[in-house]
Amino acid sequence: MTVQMIIELNEEQGAKSILSAIETQKKRLQASILRTQRRLVQFERQYSVSTEQFLQSMSAEDLEGGDLEYVAWAGEAKLLASLESELAELEDVRYQFS
Repeated sequence: MTVQMIIELNEEQGAKSILSAIETQKKRLQASILRTQRRLVQFERQYSVSTEQFLQSMSAEDLEGGDLEYVAWAGEAKLLASLESELAELEDVRYQFS
């Protein structure tokens, strides 16, 4: 499903401000994605298992840190998915000046 939003502005500067804000948010998301990926790699190296395998077959009892570590790893995985989804939405933004 495609959603189209039309924003009408009286001046070009307003459009440039909106585009600048979108680009700034994309950069923030990219930085957050990199930080989250680094955290996931730490877990993956520690346990020699991919995050995908962890989510499919491991439980808190399999981790040295128990419940807290399980929640942290699963939370990072969920955060990454959310950040990537938000970035994809912003990457799909199309605009045109009239």
